Amino acid sequence: MMDNLRAAANHVVLKIILGLIILSFLLTGVVSYQGSAGDYAAKVNGQVIERAQLEQAFQSERSRMQQELGDRFSAMAGNEGYMQQMRQQVLSQLIDKSLLDQYAKTLGLSASDDQVKEAIRQEAYFQTDGKFDNAKYLDLITRSGFSADQYAQYTRQRLINQQMIQGFGGSDIVPPSEAESMVALVLQERDVRLATIDLNAMMAKQTVTDEELKTFFEQNKNSFIAPEKVKVSFIPLDAAALQDKVTVTEADISAYYDGHQSSFGQPERKKFSVIQLKTEADAKAVLEELKNGGDFAALAKEKSTDIISRRTGGEMDWMEPDTTADELKQANLTEKGQLSGVVKSSVGYLIVRLDDIKPALVKPLSEVHDAIAKQIKQEKAVDAYYALQQKVSEAATSDNESLASAEEAAGIKAANTEWFTRDSVPAALNFKPVVQAIFDGSLIGENGAPGSNSDVITVDGDRAFVIRVVAHQPEGIEPFDKVKDRVTAMVKHNKALQEAKLQGEKLLVELKQGKGDEAMKAAGLSFGSVQKMARAPEDSQLVEAVFALPHPEAGKVVYGMSQDAQGNVVLIALDSVKPGTLPADEMKTFVSNMEKGSASVTFDALLTNLRKEAKIKMGAAEQQQP
Repeated sequence: MMDNLRAAANHVVLKIILGLIILSFLLTGVVSYQGSAGDYAAKVNGQVIERAQLEQAFQSERSRMQQELGDRFSAMAGNEGYMQQMRQQVLSQLIDKSLLDQYAKTLGLSASDDQVKEAIRQEAYFQTDGKFDNAKYLDLITRSGFSADQYAQYTRQRLINQQMIQGFGGSDIVPPSEAESMVALVLQERDVRLATIDLNAMMAKQTVTDEELKTFFEQNKNSFIAPEKVKVSFIPLDAAALQDKVTVTEADISAYYDGHQSSFGQPERKKFSVIQLKTEADAKAVLEELKNGGDFAALAKEKSTDIISRRTGGEMDWMEPDTTADELKQANLTEKGQLSGVVKSSVGYLIVRLDDIKPALVKPLSEVHDAIAKQIKQEKAVDAYYALQQKVSEAATSDNESLASAEEAAGIKAANTEWFTRDSVPAALNFKPVVQAIFDGSLIGENGAPGSNSDVITVDGDRAFVIRVVAHQPEGIEPFDKVKDRVTAMVKHNKALQEAKLQGEKLLVELKQGKGDEAMKAAGLSFGSVQKMARAPEDSQLVEAVFALPHPEAGKVVYGMSQDAQGNVVLIALDSVKPGTLPADEMKTFVSNMEKGSASVTFDALLTNLRKEAKIKMGAAEQQQP
């Protein structure tokens, strides 16, 4: 089964599907966090998006991009403009999520845990032989960067979004011919033969003179810059490490339980049915019918102006106090079966019926005893941690000539690093605030001398550092003698590549003129056996060159030239092109996801309208961003 799973995970269609999932999750899968009331990123119709929430979402997106792109992301992350643009996109997504949450709440839309589970079980790419495969599910969502809770959250929001889309007339239909054309293009295969001109072999034959090396060095000095280096002493502070020193009493546990009853159970839930009318007169007429014995569901289906609740006979899902719309609360219904009067709302006039009530449930102390003890221990450790921070901060500031006083206050000895650059920060110190403090110049003394102690630098919320730069080497060009071997290798590489490309271009001309056999033989080259080449999300230069070649006509070979991942020059012989196909069951999944993409146009229009009508205010810090 695992072999089939690995094969499925590498399938191009599945990669496209999971790519759609990841893009959707960026919009809908960000968890809420609370921060201080005076420090926010944005307000959406009065609902606050905290700075801490934005930072968490931004770091999550940064980590996802780094995992997906690897070394390529490092270059992108060095571009301040790009990172600022990514931050603004994340904030925009959080604003969209707030707007959608508010709109869904107004409509009374929700998705229960059972509906979420069933939706996941029904997704075709999580099934084996038509049945849900939990191992495949966990493997695929993990490969896509999700935890089970995150994917469940994404699915819940997707179900709510689908309810909204259905309310606007459902999704578009993709014609079979369009889907077949897309599959034919995306899954196209090409039969090629390759002949490689070995760059390393050519480099071994190259000779260089000292004059050539020095000329290259003078012309390319910026390629031989020695980066800034530092040696650092540091004191780490960790809240988790303080937990072993904390004691928790039974009195502490009982007091915490008594003060946090709402945290240990399910709040009261109510289930409503609603009929929405355009005018007060219409609402009064329907209310009179209900009082005379009219069927609520039938009247809702017949007369409600809300297209979503009309389909369900007015019935809505279970709601907790925090998720209940203000209009429903204003109905002030307290007994099962109770009917409201006419309730004015922002969308017209409502008649509300309370269908059922589930009382609040609170777990007994014995059931949550250990969890409370753990929570109290963590909180006490955090309190002790902040007290220690203050103590260490005062010591580091008062004795700025060394970390001796800070060591005494912290109760631990400072650790010391070897030389490192901004790109080779030791793992123990590799946190953005710490790296920024080390290299921003404020802690560095003159002429390489030790500088000042840092203040306490907080990272990850419950960890911190006090830093002292004990030695410093500024950025500068390395001397020729030190980099001569690197210069030699680069010059030989350039000579070899130029020679290989020249040889390849000559052979390509001969091949296109039908004289290639003798020319290839004279060069000691030959085409290898036929290999099938397909597109992939991470297409290499060679693959791109293969798929850029025109289709062969009447069995005539098409020739081209490119380079492989090792930099070798490669001659290409394209023999044939085969359009992509999919089995019927996989084609249904592919079409379904194309249709979801079409429906997203309607969804984008909804978001545009919600933004147009919303009151969105950016926080002070975000207004100052370029």
